Formats: sequence, C-alpha cells, structure tokens
Amino acid sequence: MQWNKVGEQKLFRLFGRFSIILLVGFSTLGAEQSFKDFKRSQSDSFKSYKDVRDNAFNNYLIQEWAAYSAYKSEPLYEKPKPLEIEVAKPEILNPVGPKVNIKIKEEPEKESLPEIAQKEQERVIPLEEKKPTDIYFDFFGTRLEFDIPSGIKNANYYPQTQAGVANFFGSAASSDYEPLLLEIKRISQKMNLNDWGIYLLVSKISNMTYSDQENSKLLSWFIFNKLGYAVKIGLQNRHVVLMHHSKKTIYSTPNYDFNNKKYYVIANYAKGSPGRIFSYKQDYPGSTKELDLSLKTLPNLEADIKNKSLSFSYFGQEYDIEFSYNKNLIDFMASYPQADYETFFNAPIDDITYRDLAKSLKRHIDGKKASEAMNFVLNFVQKSFVYEQDNQQFGREKVMFAQETLYFDKSDCEDRAVLFSYLIKELFGVSVLGVKYEDHMATAVYVPIEGDKVMVQSKKFVIADPTYINATIGMSMPKYKSIKPQSYIVVREN
Repeated sequence: MQWNKVGEQKLFRLFGRFSIILLVGFSTLGAEQSFKDFKRSQSDSFKSYKDVRDNAFNNYLIQEWAAYSAYKSEPLYEKPKPLEIEVAKPEILNPVGPKVNIKIKEEPEKESLPEIAQKEQERVIPLEEKKPTDIYFDFFGTRLEFDIPSGIKNANYYPQTQAGVANFFGSAASSDYEPLLLEIKRISQKMNLNDWGIYLLVSKISNMTYSDQENSKLLSWFIFNKLGYAVKIGLQNRHVVLMHHSKKTIYSTPNYDFNNKKYYVIANYAKGSPGRIFSYKQDYPGSTKELDLSLKTLPNLEADIKNKSLSFSYFGQEYDIEFSYNKNLIDFMASYPQADYETFFNAPIDDITYRDLAKSLKRHIDGKKASEAMNFVLNFVQKSFVYEQDNQQFGREKVMFAQETLYFDKSDCEDRAVLFSYLIKELFGVSVLGVKYEDHMATAVYVPIEGDKVMVQSKKFVIADPTYINATIGMSMPKYKSIKPQSYIVVREN
C-alpha cells in the first residue's frame, strides 16, 4: 500500500485543456475580484473556528504585506581552518595529581524475556480493531501513524497569492485539528524530542500529507503556530517561505528581521537565499516560543546497535578502544543545521556508548596519576581520527556532536574539542572550556598543571589541544601561543 498524498489541485484536472482558457479569464479579472471571491467563499467558515484567535488572525493575513530582504548568517570562522595540522615532539612528563579510579554508572537492569513478552502482548491490538490511518512513516527507526482531518486534507494554497495563504489557514483552522496536535505532543513527549526533533516530526507529517511542497510548508506553519512556536510565512514569486524564530544564531542559514527578531529559513540551510520576500509583522497571538536547538537530553529512538573499534599508539604501544552506538541517533544528529557551539559542547553521548568508552579507557588509566590519565585520553582523541576540514569531508562547515565524532573516521579541530571536553568532564569531573581562535578550536582544563594558560573569570585554565598530535596538556600550537582567543565556550557541569 502506498502512502497517501493529498492536496492536489483538482480544478486543473477536472477541466483539462479548458483550464488554460479559465486561467486567462481569471487573470484578467485581477487580484481584487479574486479577493472578493475568496472572502465570499470563506464567510461561513469563520463561524466554525474553534480558536477565538483564528478569525482575527485570518483577517490580519489578508491585509497589506510588506517586502523584507534576507540577511546572511555570519560564518563560524573568519579564516579557513588549516588544511594540515602540526605534529609535536612526544614528551614524557612527570606524573602529578592523585591516582585515578574511574567510576562508571551501573547499567540499568534489563527486563526478563517473559516481562517484555507480557508488555508486548498488552500493546497488541487485534487486527479487526485497528483503525486505518491516513499517513505512516519511519521516524529514525520508529513507525509512526497519524490521522489527518478532512479540513486539512482539503486545504489548498489557492490562489497562489497572499489570499491563498489566508485561504489555507481558514480551511485548516476550521478543521478538527486538535486530535492531530495532541498526537504530535504525545509522541514528542514519549520520544523525548527537543525542538529540532519536533521540527523534523512536523515536517515529515506535512510532507506525507501533501505532495505539493507549498501546501506542505503551509501545514507546518499552521501546526507550529498551534504548538506555540513563533513562525512566519513569506511569499517569493508565489513560492511559500517558512521561517522560524531563534534567539541564537543558526549559521549558514538565510534569515529575516521582524521587529528586531530573527526568523530563519531552515529549509535553506547551507543553500542559497530566497532573496526578497513579502510577509507580515504580527505573530500568531500567543505563539512566541523560539526554535531552541539545544540538545540537553537525547531522544528516545529505536535501537539500531552497531559496534566500532578505534586504534591509536601511545609511546610505541598500540591500544584499541571499543564501543557500541545507535545508528538511528547518528542519523538524527546528522540532520542538524549549524547551531551555536554551546549546543554541541553541551550535548551528551548515548549511555551505551559512554559506558563502553569508559570501560575501555578505565582498563588503561586506572591507578595512574591524574596528569598521566588525562594525557592518555588527550592522545586517544588526537590519534584515533584522520584530520580533514569539514569542507573537504561534507562540502560545508559542520560541527559534530561528540557522538558523531566517534562515528566518523575523519574530523577537524572543533569536533575533537567537543569530544575531548565531554570525556574529560565525565571521566575526571574537571571543568573545561572550548577555546576558539579565528581559524582553530582547542580546549582548556582547570587543573594544576604547568604550561600555556588562559585566564577566564579569574581562573587559570591550562590549554589542551586535541588536534595538536603528541601534544600534552599545557602545550599550545606554536602559531597560537601569543594569540588571544576570540571567545570561550563554557561546558556545563552535570
């Protein structure tokens, strides 16, 4: 059975070749006549609105729109990152600090097979009781199903003007849309989706509901408004442009300014700008929530467990670090646009991955002095991956989550800084910072070790560069020894 697609413009299919004549006739009537027809066709639907905000907002949508010019997001780096990285001469340091004993949280007890079977049996619905759904799709390993109300199925962006936007909104707002919103909220909570996860979910629902991209974007706009997010629609040569408000910068993404609030065209991330659009100033009443890309906790995704081993040498001895990971989580993270650095530095690693890493590292560092143990972890991050610029690897700038850095065989400076900062914080309970230069990223740790330091909030942090191969904690690349960093990224402590 094929997935259902609705929203086709039946007008043209019904009239066949005569549609050309009709279109010419409509165009000569002008926008004013089309608007009168639109108002007449919608007059009764206002009475069926379930939300008191919708009538006023729909009236607002048919008022005069204004032109807005796009802004280009600033780049992450002022200068390109180096194509190759220097290699330091290995040094043996005097071990300092207390002896290390890595503590690992116990893995939760797994349910027995009989208990799992019992729960599965409770969830099973007999075939004759199953209700057919309008759309279904795979969402990072989980099959999701949704019923789409008829009013939304029949909503259509016609005419392809400002009046057509109000027409779509009126049809959707008159529909029985509440069960759809409740199901989106229920699934978002069950899967622990952050705002980006909700964005992907709503986008998938909209794309499965309509084969036409203009209607799909309008449905996303309607749903996000009803979910309380600050979103807007713009028109560019009759094409719909969907914009989300974010207080934090979303890099490589065109944006527009409305009353000193930035609205980003997420669909155009790492693509060209839509250019000048026509849109409106007022937000949907009460919908003020920004799109927050922070990933403080991971989504609950179906497990697709894979295994990997990373190898590196340390003073002539070879080491293997083995771990497992959830491929569905990797796919989720890969969909991310370029958010701010704090988002990546403060995102967790999956529990199954972290426990495996901690157990592997623990075998080699337990009983060593703190400086030896931390330098071992630093060397692991320096040597387990091939250095390559993002533009070479992905064709664009991409900061990776620590989970992604472990997955990919290649990475550059900020990817390793994100991974090392997470490991050093979790394994040793040490405060750590991201240290950003105009074309490079390192880290700094709050430990009593001699070496190159940076002063942040009256504290001296010691430089640790996960990209400077063979360097120990306290060693900066010669190029950056005398350069003041542009900024610091605070890594939150748990």
